[in-house]
Amino acid sequence: MAAFLSQEWFDKVDELTAAAGDLNIPPAVAGMVMNVTVTGAPDGSVDLALNGGNFERGHNASAGTKLILPADMLRKIFLEGDAAAGMQGFMTGQIKVEGDMSKLMTLQSARPSEQQKALFKQILELTA
Repeated sequence: MAAFLSQEWFDKVDELTAAAGDLNIPPAVAGMVMNVTVTGAPDGSVDLALNGGNFERGHNASAGTKLILPADMLRKIFLEGDAAAGMQGFMTGQIKVEGDMSKLMTLQSARPSEQQKALFKQILELTA
């Protein structure tokens, strides 16, 4: 087990993602680039980018949208697939959006492929 968003966690996620091969990313998400700043992670704030359906470390200069949210909310939405938590977080101000909000709507309506669901399950199992 690795602490969520720790360096060890990112290293293990990179290994699992590489081993997973083609994730059959939905077309609406495949071309999307969105920056994410996560607060409350074990090592403080963490900058990520959602790029083509995969998370990468650091922000991407080509992103036109940025999400700011707490680590527990990121875990619920992306790893546990809890869409209701995302809506609740947005409505209560826990999730802040800067830039093109239509990207967030696209992301909300996209359904993960079976390959993505299997990868998310593996990631969740290694996450402390």
